[in-house]
Amino acid sequence: MVGIETSDDAAIYKVTDDIAMIQTVDFFTPIVDDPYTFGQIAAANSLSDVYAMGGEPKVALNIVGFPNCLDPEILGEILKGGADKVLESGAVLVGGHSVQDDEPKYGLSVSGFVHPDRIFKNYGCRPGDVLILTKQIGSGIVNTAVKAEMASKQAEEEAITVMSSLNKKAKEAAEKYPVSACTDITGFGLLGHCAEMASASDVTLEIHVRDTAYIEEAVGYAKMGLIPAGAYKNREHSGHMVDAGGVEEFYLDLLYDPQTSGGLLFSVPEDFSEGFLRDLEEKRLDTKVSVIGRVLEKQEKLILLR
Repeated sequence: MVGIETSDDAAIYKVTDDIAMIQTVDFFTPIVDDPYTFGQIAAANSLSDVYAMGGEPKVALNIVGFPNCLDPEILGEILKGGADKVLESGAVLVGGHSVQDDEPKYGLSVSGFVHPDRIFKNYGCRPGDVLILTKQIGSGIVNTAVKAEMASKQAEEEAITVMSSLNKKAKEAAEKYPVSACTDITGFGLLGHCAEMASASDVTLEIHVRDTAYIEEAVGYAKMGLIPAGAYKNREHSGHMVDAGGVEEFYLDLLYDPQTSGGLLFSVPEDFSEGFLRDLEEKRLDTKVSVIGRVLEKQEKLILLR
């Protein structure tokens, strides 16, 4: 039902009239020093693709690369972090596969289920829709500041909360609404994923830069030039699709910032946006929800920054 044609978050295969299977895989190298926290973040990131398709994760398999020169207890902590996050999601961890590698790598292959009529896709945005994002952005910039030993403990903790939080509650809040499109914000940054969504939907997205929620201290770090290399690659890839409209440079760095385990971006008909926001508030997410813009008829550029 869903393959690679629209760069969607996961593949979907119809099993019966009532059941479709979601399949995804993701893994990466450590982005934090603590192995348990790394395991949590990597697992949350892998599980996110299932939530982005409107599904429930059911079965997960570990994918591990690990050097033989490191203490095996480190690997144990990584796996414990991942297992605890899978347990939180309600899925079952049933094993996996490991190989010797020069640097640690960890993630999950996840299978989930969704009703064939209730799939969230990354296309289908309609003019007039409201764009709602369920996590603040800036984790890549904060992680860069951490590596430079310039980040505060508060900023580091907020970034970890953002990256390790499941998108489970946000998906549950969205289930009763006619979601036009949905994707999760990860390595391509907010603007990269918006460009994919706009292109696949044949529309233009207007992004309200100052209404978008950011990790509190990420704005200051962006002004200082603490920008990860991935942000420049993202700008190179999708910058020609964006009308920046005179927006300050540090905002562009934030909007192109590669996110790890970011939030869900929903395109929702305006008539349902108030109810959806109210339900998100009742879910008591650990992250900040923001209305970041709206969907317009297709224009010369896929993204307009205002």
